[in-house]
Amino acid sequence: MAAGTAVGAAAAAAAAVSLFAYYLLIHKVGVRLSWVRPTRRRGLVGAIGNTPLIRINSLSEATGCEILGKAEFLNPGGSVKDRVAVKIIEEALESGELLCGGTVTEGSAGSTAISLATVAPAYGCKCHVVIPDDAAIEKSQIIEALGATVERVRPVSITHKDHFVNTARRRALEANKSEVAQRGLSDKETNGSMHINTRMPHEIAGTQGESNKTLTNGSAASAHAISEVQYNGKCDNYNSKGGFFADQFENMANYRAHYEWTGPEIWQQTKGALHAFVAAAGTGGTLAGVSRYLKEKDANIKCFLMDPPGSGLFNKVTRGVMYTKEEAEGKRLKNPFDTITEGIGINRVTRNFMMAELDGAYRGTDREAVEMSRFLLKNDGLFVGSSSAMNCIGAVRVARDLGPGHTIVTILCDSGMRHLSKFFNDQYLANHGLTPTATGLEFLDQ
Repeated sequence: MAAGTAVGAAAAAAAAVSLFAYYLLIHKVGVRLSWVRPTRRRGLVGAIGNTPLIRINSLSEATGCEILGKAEFLNPGGSVKDRVAVKIIEEALESGELLCGGTVTEGSAGSTAISLATVAPAYGCKCHVVIPDDAAIEKSQIIEALGATVERVRPVSITHKDHFVNTARRRALEANKSEVAQRGLSDKETNGSMHINTRMPHEIAGTQGESNKTLTNGSAASAHAISEVQYNGKCDNYNSKGGFFADQFENMANYRAHYEWTGPEIWQQTKGALHAFVAAAGTGGTLAGVSRYLKEKDANIKCFLMDPPGSGLFNKVTRGVMYTKEEAEGKRLKNPFDTITEGIGINRVTRNFMMAELDGAYRGTDREAVEMSRFLLKNDGLFVGSSSAMNCIGAVRVARDLGPGHTIVTILCDSGMRHLSKFFNDQYLANHGLTPTATGLEFLDQ
């Protein structure tokens, strides 16, 4: 009898321990299951990357160099930022900062916002974008058509609380506060009984390492099955909420997307036979990730920044001081990025840009960007946006400095389709004295 009682007590204790472990699991007290990245991306996400590296014939023939453009406008979301969107969301899901069904918020002049709005649903998430109201209107129209929430704000300094980046950060905090408040109400509605969290286990964020330490082998297997449910995009059925600020300027997932992904593609596609890489910088992620990867593969590869008007990065690279003539006392512009180009140029050094390995920098003008875009369209059939045009100006300048026989790679960031109301609008250009008139590349000789 005593033995039977002891066995019963042991069984009861084991059951209690199991119940307590399960309670911890579903009540997210120290145990957090993470999303696990699948070994092979599928669906829309699987179509991102592996973009062609195309020869820009007109520029190659004009310089005697092989000028190659990484055709990032062929990504599903139409730009190089698709890679960044994937990397940011996947890392956030892995760390638990973002839950499936949650809302990704971002402040963006357009391309990153479009990419996040494109990619987020593939991970069962929503998207809220804050965009400056001087960006091309078709960008916000595209984002809205993709199902994201768009909030347009006036352009102000990054130090202002209502700068589009700061507003996006605030929206994520507000979403999290709302989630906490709703969860608190849900707890009270249990009327004092033990509350079982209404989220499915896979919505309990955290690290896989913590989970494996706490769960049994069977539970670990369940965690793997849960991650597959998340990957299949079914997690949004569980009505998870909360927000996550993508923070493309300072989030190092941006840099890693290009160090681990874009850089290796360029190296493989050129078989390592390239002499230089040049690109403009907005967040700095592309330039930093690609330049650092290429430099590690071959220290002789030259990497350069191409900077638009109003940006201080050229002076930062060449003189070590972030300063432009527009910032002289009494001359600072209300909008320091007083340029027709969008998505590039900045007057601060981001964490991403700090990772760049650069040999120098070049400058371009709005007129050169407009003329280059028309030259490429007429001679190569390339319909590219303002940042791509600026990159091509940089490629020609690098080619001229290095001399014939070299291979230069740049980024064709996006197409002209999202620049129709400004960069490809004849009346807008005329109003700003930027009507293109060149017949060749003579505009680069002025």
